[in-house]
Amino acid sequence: MDFDYFRSNDDNNSKNNNRQNLLSNGWRPFQRDFDWGYFQQIIFHDTHELTQKTINLASYYADALARKDYAWWANLLNLASDYTRGELQKYWNFITPDAITPDHRYKDVLTTETPIVQFVNRNSIPIDYVLNLLQEITVLRVLRLLERPDIITQYYSERDFYFPAEKFVNWERLDVINTVYAYWSKYDIWLQIDPYDRGRRQYTLMSQNLAPLINKATYDLAVMLSGYQSRVGKVHNQFPIRTFPQEIQDFSDSVQQAILNQNQLAVVVHGEPGTGKTAWTQSVAKEILVPLGYVIFILDHDAISNFVPPSYLERICIIINEADNLAQDRASEVAQYNNKTEHILALLDGTLYQSVIDESGVQMKQRLVVLMTCNTTERLDPAMLRKGRVDLMYEFTQRFV
Repeated sequence: MDFDYFRSNDDNNSKNNNRQNLLSNGWRPFQRDFDWGYFQQIIFHDTHELTQKTINLASYYADALARKDYAWWANLLNLASDYTRGELQKYWNFITPDAITPDHRYKDVLTTETPIVQFVNRNSIPIDYVLNLLQEITVLRVLRLLERPDIITQYYSERDFYFPAEKFVNWERLDVINTVYAYWSKYDIWLQIDPYDRGRRQYTLMSQNLAPLINKATYDLAVMLSGYQSRVGKVHNQFPIRTFPQEIQDFSDSVQQAILNQNQLAVVVHGEPGTGKTAWTQSVAKEILVPLGYVIFILDHDAISNFVPPSYLERICIIINEADNLAQDRASEVAQYNNKTEHILALLDGTLYQSVIDESGVQMKQRLVVLMTCNTTERLDPAMLRKGRVDLMYEFTQRFV
Protein backbone atom coordinates (compact mmCIF):
# COMPACT_ATOMS: atom_id res chain seq x y z
CA MET A 1 0.00 0.00 0.00
CA ASP A 2 1.36 3.42 -0.99
CA PHE A 3 1.03 5.57 2.12
CA ASP A 4 2.58 8.55 0.31
CA TYR A 5 -0.37 8.52 -2.07
CA PHE A 6 -2.89 8.83 0.77
CA ARG A 7 -0.73 11.41 2.53
CA SER A 8 -0.55 13.47 -0.67
CA ASN A 9 -4.32 13.31 -1.06
CA ASP A 10 -4.81 14.36 2.55
CA ASP A 11 -2.49 17.32 2.03
CA ASN A 12 -4.33 18.36 -1.11
CA ASN A 13 -7.69 18.05 0.62
CA SER A 14 -6.41 20.12 3.55
CA LYS A 15 -5.12 22.82 1.19
CA ASN A 16 -8.39 22.87 -0.71
CA ASN A 17 -10.37 23.15 2.52
CA ASN A 18 -8.16 25.97 3.80
CA ARG A 19 -8.44 27.77 0.49
CA GLN A 20 -12.22 27.35 0.53
CA ASN A 21 -12.31 28.68 4.10
CA LEU A 22 -10.34 31.75 3.05
CA LEU A 23 -12.76 32.47 0.22
CA SER A 24 -15.84 31.87 2.34
CA ASN A 25 -14.52 34.13 5.10
CA GLY A 26 -14.01 37.16 2.91
CA TRP A 27 -10.55 36.70 1.39
CA ARG A 28 -10.27 37.28 -2.36
CA PRO A 29 -7.66 36.16 -4.92
CA PHE A 30 -5.13 38.89 -5.53
CA GLN A 31 -5.07 39.92 -9.19
CA ARG A 32 -1.67 41.08 -10.41
CA ASP A 33 -2.02 44.25 -12.47
CA PHE A 34 0.19 45.13 -15.41
CA ASP A 35 2.48 48.08 -14.71
CA TRP A 36 4.23 49.78 -17.64
CA GLY A 37 6.93 51.23 -15.44
CA TYR A 38 7.75 47.84 -13.94
CA PHE A 39 7.70 46.19 -17.38
CA GLN A 40 10.10 48.82 -18.76
CA GLN A 41 12.51 48.07 -15.90
CA ILE A 42 12.47 44.40 -16.91
CA ILE A 43 13.07 45.30 -20.56
CA PHE A 44 16.10 47.46 -19.73
CA HIS A 45 17.61 45.51 -16.84
CA ASP A 46 16.61 41.86 -17.43
CA THR A 47 16.37 41.63 -21.19
CA HIS A 48 17.92 38.17 -21.46
CA GLU A 49 15.54 36.58 -18.93
CA LEU A 50 12.51 38.28 -20.54
CA THR A 51 13.52 37.04 -23.98
CA GLN A 52 14.06 33.48 -22.73
CA LYS A 53 10.73 33.31 -20.93
CA THR A 54 8.89 34.79 -23.92
CA ILE A 55 10.42 32.17 -26.24
CA ASN A 56 9.56 29.39 -23.79
CA LEU A 57 5.95 30.55 -23.54
CA ALA A 58 5.63 30.74 -27.34
CA SER A 59 7.10 27.23 -27.55
CA TYR A 60 4.51 25.85 -25.12
CA TYR A 61 1.68 27.34 -27.16
CA ALA A 62 3.19 26.13 -30.43
CA ASP A 63 3.40 22.60 -29.06
CA ALA A 64 -0.19 22.79 -27.86
CA LEU A 65 -1.49 23.90 -31.28
CA ALA A 66 0.71 21.68 -33.44
CA ARG A 67 -0.24 18.23 -32.12
CA LYS A 68 -0.80 15.96 -35.18
CA ASP A 69 -2.70 13.17 -33.43
CA TYR A 70 -5.63 15.41 -32.44
CA ALA A 71 -8.24 17.44 -34.27
CA TRP A 72 -7.74 21.18 -34.57
CA TRP A 73 -10.55 21.90 -32.10
CA ALA A 74 -8.89 19.55 -29.54
CA ASN A 75 -5.67 21.52 -29.88
CA LEU A 76 -7.59 24.72 -29.20
CA LEU A 77 -9.07 23.17 -26.08
CA ASN A 78 -5.56 22.17 -25.04
CA LEU A 79 -4.71 25.86 -24.76
CA ALA A 80 -6.97 25.98 -21.70
CA SER A 81 -5.34 23.00 -20.00
CA ASP A 82 -3.89 23.34 -16.51
CA TYR A 83 -0.36 22.87 -17.84
CA THR A 84 -0.58 25.62 -20.46
CA ARG A 85 -2.44 28.00 -18.16
CA GLY A 86 0.18 27.37 -15.49
CA GLU A 87 2.97 28.43 -17.84
CA LEU A 88 1.05 31.57 -18.79
CA GLN A 89 0.58 32.35 -15.10
CA LYS A 90 4.32 31.99 -14.48
CA TYR A 91 5.04 34.39 -17.33
CA TRP A 92 2.45 36.87 -16.09
CA ASN A 93 3.95 36.70 -12.60
CA PHE A 94 7.35 37.52 -14.07
CA ILE A 95 6.28 40.62 -16.01
CA THR A 96 4.01 42.04 -13.27
CA PRO A 97 5.05 43.34 -9.81
CA ASP A 98 4.60 41.15 -6.73
CA ALA A 99 2.20 42.08 -3.97
CA ILE A 100 4.02 44.55 -1.77
CA THR A 101 5.71 43.11 1.31
CA PRO A 102 7.51 44.76 4.23
CA ASP A 103 11.07 45.97 4.12
CA HIS A 104 12.68 43.83 6.81
CA ARG A 105 15.42 46.42 7.18
CA TYR A 106 13.10 48.65 9.21
CA LYS A 107 15.04 49.69 12.29
CA ASP A 108 12.10 49.56 14.75
CA VAL A 109 10.64 46.11 15.31
CA LEU A 110 8.31 45.05 18.12
CA THR A 111 7.10 41.45 18.43
CA THR A 112 4.69 39.65 20.72
CA GLU A 113 3.02 36.28 20.94
CA THR A 114 -0.64 36.26 21.85
CA PRO A 115 -2.16 35.09 24.04
CA ILE A 116 0.78 35.09 26.45
CA VAL A 117 1.30 31.80 28.30
CA GLN A 118 2.38 32.03 31.94
CA PHE A 119 5.03 29.69 33.31
CA VAL A 120 5.55 30.21 37.04
CA ASN A 121 7.03 28.04 39.76
CA ARG A 122 7.32 28.50 43.49
CA ASN A 123 10.98 29.44 43.27
CA SER A 124 10.63 32.48 41.02
CA ILE A 125 8.38 35.44 40.44
CA PRO A 126 6.72 35.72 37.01
CA ILE A 127 8.87 38.64 35.84
CA ASP A 128 9.25 37.36 32.28
CA TYR A 129 5.53 36.71 32.02
CA VAL A 130 4.61 40.22 33.18
CA LEU A 131 7.15 41.91 30.90
CA ASN A 132 5.89 39.80 27.99
CA LEU A 133 2.34 40.73 28.94
CA LEU A 134 3.32 44.41 28.88
CA GLN A 135 4.78 43.95 25.40
CA GLU A 136 1.61 42.18 24.24
CA ILE A 137 -0.57 45.00 25.61
CA THR A 138 1.66 47.55 23.89
CA VAL A 139 1.43 45.86 20.49
CA LEU A 140 -2.35 45.38 20.72
CA ARG A 141 -2.83 48.99 21.82
CA VAL A 142 -0.73 50.20 18.88
CA LEU A 143 -2.95 48.17 16.54
CA ARG A 144 -6.04 49.79 18.03
CA LEU A 145 -4.50 53.21 17.47
CA LEU A 146 -3.70 52.34 13.86
CA GLU A 147 -7.28 51.16 13.23
CA ARG A 148 -8.06 49.83 9.72
CA PRO A 149 -5.04 49.08 7.47
CA ASP A 150 -4.81 50.01 3.79
CA ILE A 151 -3.72 46.56 2.64
CA ILE A 152 -4.12 43.03 4.06
CA THR A 153 -2.55 40.16 2.11
CA GLN A 154 -1.87 36.45 2.61
CA TYR A 155 0.01 33.98 0.42
CA TYR A 156 -1.32 30.41 0.44
CA SER A 157 -1.22 27.43 -1.90
CA GLU A 158 0.79 29.32 -4.53
CA ARG A 159 -1.75 32.14 -4.66
CA ASP A 160 -1.84 35.64 -3.23
CA PHE A 161 -5.03 36.62 -1.42
CA TYR A 162 -6.19 39.95 -0.09
CA PHE A 163 -8.82 40.89 2.46
CA PRO A 164 -10.94 43.93 1.50
CA ALA A 165 -9.97 46.69 3.94
CA GLU A 166 -13.54 48.00 4.12
CA LYS A 167 -14.70 44.64 5.52
CA PHE A 168 -12.03 44.50 8.23
CA VAL A 169 -13.43 44.39 11.79
CA ASN A 170 -10.62 43.22 14.08
CA TRP A 171 -7.54 41.01 14.03
CA GLU A 172 -9.07 38.25 16.14
CA ARG A 173 -11.73 37.55 13.49
CA LEU A 174 -9.24 37.48 10.62
CA ASP A 175 -8.40 33.99 9.28
CA VAL A 176 -4.64 33.43 9.43
CA ILE A 177 -3.54 30.21 7.71
CA ASN A 178 -0.16 31.42 6.50
CA THR A 179 1.82 34.63 7.09
CA VAL A 180 -0.40 37.72 6.85
CA TYR A 181 0.90 41.21 6.03
CA ALA A 182 -0.88 44.50 6.66
CA TYR A 183 0.25 48.03 5.82
CA TRP A 184 -0.64 51.56 6.94
CA SER A 185 0.66 54.07 4.40
CA LYS A 186 -0.05 57.05 6.68
CA TYR A 187 2.43 55.80 9.28
CA ASP A 188 4.63 53.64 7.00
CA ILE A 189 4.07 50.70 9.36
CA TRP A 190 3.86 47.00 8.52
CA LEU A 191 2.29 44.23 10.57
CA GLN A 192 3.29 40.60 10.11
CA ILE A 193 1.10 37.88 11.64
CA ASP A 194 2.40 34.31 11.89
CA PRO A 195 0.08 31.50 13.05
CA TYR A 196 1.03 29.13 15.86
CA ASP A 197 -0.56 25.95 17.12
CA ARG A 198 -3.78 26.03 19.14
CA GLY A 199 -4.88 29.38 17.79
CA ARG A 200 -1.89 31.37 19.06
CA ARG A 201 -0.30 34.02 16.86
CA GLN A 202 2.81 36.15 16.67
CA TYR A 203 2.37 39.84 15.83
CA THR A 204 5.38 41.81 14.55
CA LEU A 205 5.26 45.57 13.97
CA MET A 206 7.90 47.07 11.64
CA SER A 207 8.56 50.74 10.96
CA GLN A 208 11.24 53.39 10.67
CA ASN A 209 9.89 55.03 13.82
CA LEU A 210 7.51 53.26 16.19
CA ALA A 211 8.26 55.48 19.18
CA PRO A 212 5.38 57.99 18.81
CA LEU A 213 2.76 55.23 18.65
CA ILE A 214 4.37 53.24 21.46
CA ASN A 215 4.37 56.35 23.65
CA LYS A 216 0.64 56.79 23.04
CA ALA A 217 -0.09 53.10 23.51
CA THR A 218 1.73 52.86 26.85
CA TYR A 219 0.28 56.05 28.35
CA ASP A 220 -0.86 55.55 31.96
CA LEU A 221 0.54 52.01 32.17
CA ALA A 222 2.18 50.69 35.31
CA VAL A 223 3.79 47.36 36.14
CA MET A 224 4.03 45.88 39.63
CA LEU A 225 6.56 43.09 40.09
CA SER A 226 6.09 41.76 43.57
CA GLY A 227 5.99 38.02 44.11
CA TYR A 228 2.73 36.46 42.99
CA GLN A 229 0.93 39.83 42.97
CA SER A 230 2.66 40.94 39.77
CA ARG A 231 0.35 42.70 37.34
CA VAL A 232 0.02 45.31 34.60
CA GLY A 233 -2.40 48.15 35.23
CA LYS A 234 -2.53 51.83 36.13
CA VAL A 235 -0.96 53.84 38.93
CA HIS A 236 -3.30 54.64 41.80
CA ASN A 237 -2.53 57.31 44.38
CA GLN A 238 -4.63 57.84 47.47
CA PHE A 239 -3.23 61.25 48.33
CA PRO A 240 -2.60 64.13 45.88
CA ILE A 241 0.72 65.96 46.28
CA ARG A 242 -1.12 69.05 47.55
CA THR A 243 -2.25 67.10 50.64
CA PHE A 244 1.35 66.58 51.80
CA PRO A 245 3.10 69.10 54.11
CA GLN A 246 4.33 72.25 52.39
CA GLU A 247 8.00 71.26 52.67
CA ILE A 248 7.30 68.01 50.80
CA GLN A 249 5.34 69.91 48.18
CA ASP A 250 8.34 72.19 47.68
CA PHE A 251 10.61 69.16 47.37
CA SER A 252 8.16 67.70 44.83
CA ASP A 253 8.56 70.87 42.76
CA SER A 254 12.34 70.36 42.79
CA VAL A 255 11.89 66.75 41.70
CA GLN A 256 9.59 67.81 38.87
CA GLN A 257 12.07 70.37 37.61
CA ALA A 258 14.90 67.84 37.71
CA ILE A 259 12.76 65.33 35.76
CA LEU A 260 12.24 67.94 33.05
CA ASN A 261 15.93 68.88 32.90
CA GLN A 262 17.69 65.50 33.18
CA ASN A 263 17.64 62.31 31.13
CA GLN A 264 18.40 60.25 34.21
CA LEU A 265 17.40 61.04 37.78
CA ALA A 266 17.64 59.13 41.05
CA VAL A 267 15.78 60.26 44.18
CA VAL A 268 15.99 58.80 47.69
CA VAL A 269 13.42 59.67 50.35
CA HIS A 270 13.95 58.30 53.84
CA GLY A 271 12.24 58.45 57.21
CA GLU A 272 10.47 56.39 59.83
CA PRO A 273 7.56 54.12 58.83
CA GLY A 274 4.26 55.98 58.49
CA THR A 275 5.70 59.26 57.21
CA GLY A 276 4.17 58.85 53.73
CA LYS A 277 7.22 57.90 51.66
CA THR A 278 5.51 55.21 49.57
CA ALA A 279 2.36 57.28 49.15
CA TRP A 280 4.50 60.18 47.94
CA THR A 281 6.24 58.09 45.25
CA GLN A 282 2.83 56.97 43.95
CA SER A 283 1.62 60.57 43.86
CA VAL A 284 4.73 61.72 41.98
CA ALA A 285 4.27 58.85 39.52
CA LYS A 286 0.59 59.63 38.96
CA GLU A 287 0.69 63.43 38.86
CA ILE A 288 4.13 64.18 37.38
CA LEU A 289 5.56 61.19 35.55
CA VAL A 290 2.49 59.66 33.90
CA PRO A 291 1.48 62.94 32.18
CA LEU A 292 5.03 63.12 30.79
CA GLY A 293 4.66 59.66 29.24
CA TYR A 294 6.62 57.56 31.74
CA VAL A 295 5.78 53.89 32.22
CA ILE A 296 5.93 53.05 35.93
CA PHE A 297 7.64 49.91 37.28
CA ILE A 298 7.19 49.12 40.98
CA LEU A 299 9.78 46.51 41.96
CA ASP A 300 10.29 44.46 45.09
CA HIS A 301 13.49 42.79 46.30
CA ASP A 302 13.09 39.73 44.01
CA ALA A 303 12.25 41.67 40.87
CA ILE A 304 15.12 44.15 41.12
CA SER A 305 17.66 41.34 40.78
CA ASN A 306 16.42 40.38 37.32
CA PHE A 307 15.00 43.60 35.93
CA VAL A 308 16.32 45.26 32.77
CA PRO A 309 14.37 48.25 31.38
CA PRO A 310 12.53 47.28 28.15
CA SER A 311 14.40 48.78 25.20
CA TYR A 312 11.25 49.79 23.28
CA LEU A 313 10.12 52.26 26.00
CA GLU A 314 11.49 55.80 25.84
CA ARG A 315 10.53 56.94 29.35
CA ILE A 316 10.74 54.67 32.38
CA CYS A 317 10.23 55.24 36.10
CA ILE A 318 11.35 52.61 38.60
CA ILE A 319 10.03 52.71 42.15
CA ILE A 320 12.01 50.69 44.69
CA ASN A 321 10.54 50.52 48.16
CA GLU A 322 12.64 49.58 51.20
CA ALA A 323 15.86 50.21 49.29
CA ASP A 324 17.86 49.94 52.53
CA ASN A 325 17.06 46.22 52.50
CA LEU A 326 18.25 45.90 48.89
CA ALA A 327 21.26 48.16 48.28
CA GLN A 328 22.92 47.31 51.57
CA ASP A 329 26.48 48.23 52.41
CA ARG A 330 28.63 45.56 50.75
CA ALA A 331 30.95 45.64 53.74
CA SER A 332 28.19 44.06 55.82
CA GLU A 333 27.94 40.30 56.07
CA VAL A 334 24.30 40.20 54.92
CA ALA A 335 24.99 42.10 51.67
CA GLN A 336 27.74 39.68 50.68
CA TYR A 337 25.18 36.91 50.11
CA ASN A 338 23.38 38.66 47.22
CA ASN A 339 24.14 40.83 44.20
CA LYS A 340 21.22 43.24 44.51
CA THR A 341 23.49 46.13 45.49
CA GLU A 342 25.60 45.76 42.35
CA HIS A 343 22.46 45.49 40.24
CA ILE A 344 20.99 48.72 41.61
CA LEU A 345 24.33 50.54 41.23
CA ALA A 346 24.57 49.41 37.61
CA LEU A 347 21.01 50.55 37.03
CA LEU A 348 21.76 54.01 38.45
CA ASP A 349 24.95 54.26 36.39
CA GLY A 350 23.22 53.21 33.20
CA THR A 351 25.83 50.51 32.64
CA LEU A 352 23.22 47.79 33.07
CA TYR A 353 21.40 48.53 29.83
CA GLN A 354 23.61 51.03 27.98
CA SER A 355 26.88 49.08 27.86
CA VAL A 356 25.68 47.50 24.59
CA ILE A 357 23.23 49.40 22.41
CA ASP A 358 21.53 48.44 19.17
CA GLU A 359 22.08 50.21 15.87
CA SER A 360 19.20 52.61 16.45
CA GLY A 361 20.70 53.69 19.78
CA VAL A 362 17.27 53.66 21.40
CA GLN A 363 18.75 52.95 24.84
CA MET A 364 20.76 56.17 24.70
CA LYS A 365 17.51 58.08 24.15
CA GLN A 366 15.78 56.58 27.18
CA ARG A 367 14.89 58.80 30.08
CA LEU A 368 15.04 57.03 33.43
CA VAL A 369 13.72 58.13 36.81
CA VAL A 370 14.41 56.00 39.90
CA LEU A 371 12.44 56.72 43.09
CA MET A 372 13.68 54.88 46.19
CA THR A 373 12.30 54.82 49.70
CA CYS A 374 14.01 53.59 52.85
CA ASN A 375 13.65 53.87 56.61
CA THR A 376 17.28 54.90 57.07
CA THR A 377 20.26 55.66 54.84
CA GLU A 378 22.70 54.14 57.31
CA ARG A 379 22.43 50.64 55.82
CA LEU A 380 22.74 51.84 52.22
CA ASP A 381 26.00 51.19 50.42
CA PRO A 382 28.10 54.39 50.46
CA ALA A 383 28.76 53.99 46.73
CA MET A 384 25.06 54.38 46.05
CA LEU A 385 24.91 57.79 47.72
CA ARG A 386 27.89 59.04 45.78
CA LYS A 387 27.36 62.16 43.67
CA GLY A 388 26.23 61.23 40.17
CA ARG A 389 24.16 58.27 41.32
CA VAL A 390 21.62 59.83 43.67
CA ASP A 391 20.65 63.34 42.62
CA LEU A 392 18.13 64.31 45.31
CA MET A 393 17.57 63.18 48.90
CA TYR A 394 14.91 64.17 51.39
CA GLU A 395 13.96 63.07 54.89
CA PHE A 396 10.28 62.64 55.77
CA THR A 397 9.89 63.53 59.42
CA GLN A 398 6.15 64.11 59.98
CA ARG A 399 3.63 61.36 60.49
CA PHE A 400 1.27 61.24 57.49
CA VAL A 401 -2.28 59.89 57.61
